[in-house]
Amino acid sequence: MRRTLMMAGLLAAVAVAAPAATPYPQVKPGIVLRFPGDHGAHPAFRTEWWYVTGWLKTADGKHLGFQVTFFRTRPPVDPANPSRFAARQVLFAHAALSDPATGRLLHGERAARQGFGLASARTDDADVAIRDWQLRRGADGRWRTRVTADGFQLALAFQPTQPPLPQGQGGYSRKGPRPEEASYYYSIPHLRVAGTVTRAGRPVAVTGEAWLDREWSSNYLAPAAQGWDWTGLNFDDGSALMAFGIRRKGGGTLWAGGALRRADGRTMVLGPGDVAFRPVATWRSRATGAVYPVMQDLSIRVGGKVTTRRLTPMFAAQELDARRSGLPVYWEGAVRTPGGRGYLELTGYDKALAM
Repeated sequence: MRRTLMMAGLLAAVAVAAPAATPYPQVKPGIVLRFPGDHGAHPAFRTEWWYVTGWLKTADGKHLGFQVTFFRTRPPVDPANPSRFAARQVLFAHAALSDPATGRLLHGERAARQGFGLASARTDDADVAIRDWQLRRGADGRWRTRVTADGFQLALAFQPTQPPLPQGQGGYSRKGPRPEEASYYYSIPHLRVAGTVTRAGRPVAVTGEAWLDREWSSNYLAPAAQGWDWTGLNFDDGSALMAFGIRRKGGGTLWAGGALRRADGRTMVLGPGDVAFRPVATWRSRATGAVYPVMQDLSIRVGGKVTTRRLTPMFAAQELDARRSGLPVYWEGAVRTPGGRGYLELTGYDKALAM
């Protein structure tokens, strides 16, 4: 009931906004990423997220997958509105745990407008929180998260082993045919993970490897876009691959891209003609009716040579139904590939995604 009342108030605050009064900055080429500032929030932009996914391993060799994502959005509120209750910034968060022993996804969510001790997002470094959920970067360079949801708790630390990987042209990542259909985007692959996963009051020590994505934008998707397929993969030799395909409404690919960082640190930028996702097997959700291509062959072209990797899910039922928090339904799953592991994200399979 408390969550229902909070969400009702939040949605009411956003609903009274004045769209024409909010001049969002546009993403343009030529960005120079600066740290630690760009780890922090960019509140002038319409949409932003901090996104961590990874594979965990218990002492007895059991594998788990996890996701922790914080979203920040700037509703179209008139900047001249003097009310302390105006929802100038709203934060959402998801957390999920994938356990092949149960074959189902455990997940939780939070949502609150910024301020009043409910939610916050620093601008000088990564420190975002919604009540008792948090993701922050410490003075030692480690990222840490703590979330408590129905059925599980995560308390994890992430140690970078590689520098940030700018996506696209130095951090300017196109998402559509028009230059403003883009995001500022960087990743941190190969994060070394240590911490605990708690279920039924029993904490279990875990280690593993994770991937962090940071994006902010004001015009992420073209009107013709249906949704996207995205993957971030950490390979055993230290290389890393990010690839995405924006699907067109009615079928086909609207845009695609990515980056391959080799084990020696050399990075190749992938353009629309260099990335292709091909469905191999699908899974239908009983909850939403959406059909997801949960096993895919991913082909990338580097230097004229095409390499195909099969993405195989840890298990099929990794759909995250976030409708209660005002966010879309999507599939977010731990996947294996020869010589590596990562996550696959599939959006827009129940209905077209609007961002």
